[in-house]
Amino acid sequence: MLNTHPHDNVERIDIVYLWVNGADPVWRNKRQQALARTVAQQPDDLAMHGNVAGRYRDNEELRFNLRALEKFYPNHGHIYLVTDGQVPHWLQAHHDLTLIDHRDLMPASALPVFDSGHIESYLHHIPGLAERFIYLNDDVFFGARVDPTAWFGINGVAVFTESAAVPDYDTLQPNESALVNASVLSKHWLSRRYPLYRHAQRIFAHSPRPMFKSVLHELERDAPELFQQVRKTVFRSWQVPPIVPDLVPRWMLHTGRAALQSLEPLYISSGAPDAERQFQALIAGFGQIPFFCINDTSDDAFDDAPQLQRITHTLEQLLPHPSSFERID
Repeated sequence: MLNTHPHDNVERIDIVYLWVNGADPVWRNKRQQALARTVAQQPDDLAMHGNVAGRYRDNEELRFNLRALEKFYPNHGHIYLVTDGQVPHWLQAHHDLTLIDHRDLMPASALPVFDSGHIESYLHHIPGLAERFIYLNDDVFFGARVDPTAWFGINGVAVFTESAAVPDYDTLQPNESALVNASVLSKHWLSRRYPLYRHAQRIFAHSPRPMFKSVLHELERDAPELFQQVRKTVFRSWQVPPIVPDLVPRWMLHTGRAALQSLEPLYISSGAPDAERQFQALIAGFGQIPFFCINDTSDDAFDDAPQLQRITHTLEQLLPHPSSFERID
């Protein structure tokens, strides 16, 4: 395990990533066995796109994400990489990076877990994590110089929404995305707890997520039933939406811990018909785009499919220089 205790500095802003290599045969066998058990016990529980290959595929996004982090935010705090017993083949030991195994973060009775919503509900329990941290999926990148005050300002952390509205459902929907169902969950919980709460039908952007560790602990104390529920999932379930992408930003906004930011982020969908145009927009704006997401929506395409190779080729073009976290060889 790559492990080092970070320097004590309450002002630092740590970085947290989730990462998985879906091509690892040991991990893949574990996933297949867990899926067979889940389908046998709860045949109608899987969320839409809850188990497609694109959810777990490694297009080497993390390697380039760390290059972008070092390029645009060299003064970041400690990095925590949360994985399921895996280590990227290119990663070298580094004093600013600690690997966090699922076994060190979650109870053995809950493992194995293949639902990111379950895993991310434990992030604020990472040992040594700073009060302020930014959580990124490995496909969400900084694309311009990072100003920490833009993410942690006097009015709270920055929260970004997308222009698209979500449908206004009163109940969870088996054929809707996890983000739509997360909005339904948030509406019910926040409306019951806060009589003056007014729910906005919007989706929160695929963006870096600045957070306060103490605030997440507070929410866990206030909504223990939601954390207990999401911590029972093995795969993403339409009946148990994730908490972090929707409830957390809405709750922070309502309680004055966050400030809504107006920004149309660059979201690239690898499986979209106009993906080439989206990649060209990234190339043209790289260095001025605060952040961007390259989402692997090719689902069950073969790993060497052209639309997936485009991801790596584009990132190699934009970020050709290895970071200090990569092996020299």
